[in-house]
Amino acid sequence: MAMTLTEKAAYIKGLAEGLALDANKPETKIINALIDIIDDLSLAVADLEDELVLVGEQVDAVDEDLDALESYVYDDDDCDCDCCCDDCDDEDEFFEVECPACGEVINVDEGILESGSIECPNCGENLEFDIEYDDEEEDDE
Repeated sequence: MAMTLTEKAAYIKGLAEGLALDANKPETKIINALIDIIDDLSLAVADLEDELVLVGEQVDAVDEDLDALESYVYDDDDCDCDCCCDDCDDEDEFFEVECPACGEVINVDEGILESGSIECPNCGENLEFDIEYDDEEEDDE
């Protein structure tokens, strides 16, 4: 397992203390000052990492609340379009058609199906449609 920054700083401090350097020498004073700075920096980084975890949790909570709010404001069970109207019966219904030549899936509306054919936008193959209505639908029309 890898050591954290604070553990590494404490390790270096222990190594320096184990050398039993003369505290009155200028080199020792510089080394001790550098070790203190490293220790302070490692503690500051550890605090920042802890704060970052808290901020991340808060962002996740806000994101979840925003998703719920968007769902409440924009989702309308009676309306599948983005117009937020009460009656979308006039909207065209789209159907997925797979081109037998290239396998491209094409979304077409009822008007295109009733026209009988369309050219595949991917490969240019002429796709022909033969529409069969259920008995109930024929009675309505």
